[in-house]
Amino acid sequence: MRWWSVANFVSNAGTWMQLTVQNLLVLQITGSAAATGLSMSVQAAPGLLMSVAGGAAVDRWPRKLTAAASQALLGAVAFLTAFLVAVDQLNLGILMALAAVTGVIATVDGPACALLGNDLVRTEDVPSAIGVGSLVHNAGRLAGAALAGATVGFLGTGAAYAANGLSFVFVACVIPFLRPVHKTVAQPRAERAVVPAQRRAEVAATPQDDMTVRQGLAFFMRRPRLVALAGITGISAVFGRNYGLTLAVLVTGPLAGGAGAFGTVSTVLAVGGIVGAVLGARLRKPSVRLVGTLAAAGALLQVVAGLSPSLAVLLVLVLPMAVVESVSDTAGTTVLQTDPPAHLRGRVLGVWGSIRTLWGLAGPPALGLLMELAGARGALVTGGLLIAGAIGAGFLLHRRRTAPPVILRTEETPAAEQRPALITAA
Repeated sequence: MRWWSVANFVSNAGTWMQLTVQNLLVLQITGSAAATGLSMSVQAAPGLLMSVAGGAAVDRWPRKLTAAASQALLGAVAFLTAFLVAVDQLNLGILMALAAVTGVIATVDGPACALLGNDLVRTEDVPSAIGVGSLVHNAGRLAGAALAGATVGFLGTGAAYAANGLSFVFVACVIPFLRPVHKTVAQPRAERAVVPAQRRAEVAATPQDDMTVRQGLAFFMRRPRLVALAGITGISAVFGRNYGLTLAVLVTGPLAGGAGAFGTVSTVLAVGGIVGAVLGARLRKPSVRLVGTLAAAGALLQVVAGLSPSLAVLLVLVLPMAVVESVSDTAGTTVLQTDPPAHLRGRVLGVWGSIRTLWGLAGPPALGLLMELAGARGALVTGGLLIAGAIGAGFLLHRRRTAPPVILRTEETPAAEQRPALITAA
């Protein structure tokens, strides 16, 4: 798990370095901000259409081999881009095509790497492993963004792509040496004779048609807790998680700050994300109720932040907002990756990838329209109230549907005590 965490940090740093440089590269080629947004959408679009198929592939194929192959392919795309930049043969069409290929590979790589990390620890330690993964992700994001500027300044944009390719190669080389827990934990001799029979029974109970994409979709839709988790995370993502947009407008507009002030806010958000990941790693049995409670708390903090009279007050509120968001994300990811049976987890993550991509594409335009109508403060306050109200209504509806049964007490008589059959029937 330590080796996997180091590899993930290197890979995340390289990925965020490439994403940062990709935006600069599109601007250099086209000079258009709209083209930059289009390149991001092209890379994200395969997740909307193909994530479920990618999750099914993860369920069907050996996990270590799948993760290693997807990392190697992502590295090949990065090296190809670096070569085209070096020979000055990269145009917008080729860059869009490479971004689309990266998005397709990511539909398999995402669930494969997530589930591989869980395989390296015992079941009771999965929440901690997910928390460590979140911590590594945030640290890699900070390191990648910082390295991108230095790399472009001294070596050029092609070097950033080459560095990302090396990070993928590093991960692909580490994966073959990882040892999943179920292979390293010795079983008692009495259990070894039972396992083959149990395994045959599991295989017989899991026919080939149970490995289809439709089975994963059906399982997700029949699990109320997964549907509720999707609803909570969805409304939070649309109206509460796009702080890079809402807080940027708030800081530079009503609070009369500049780019430096927003940079300070972004740094506090990143620190809060790291602190939240550390706290989330201590969760043992997170639930959808906990995710909803944390999301509602974060929404109420967002309402107060929207009413901040000064930048200092906003900075005080931003830290707990980021902490609550990070812990909520860790709890939700744990539920998502541990609730389904093992043979369905890839497809469930695939369904989740499609839903998450939909939020990512729909959220910024919806939030931008809300800011046009209500301003930055109004968007933060309205969005926070919508999130808290929707989650509160969901809790009340769930409580009404699962109301405890009414128990009717009857008087006990000696005659009844002599008729055990009647007592059992009652």
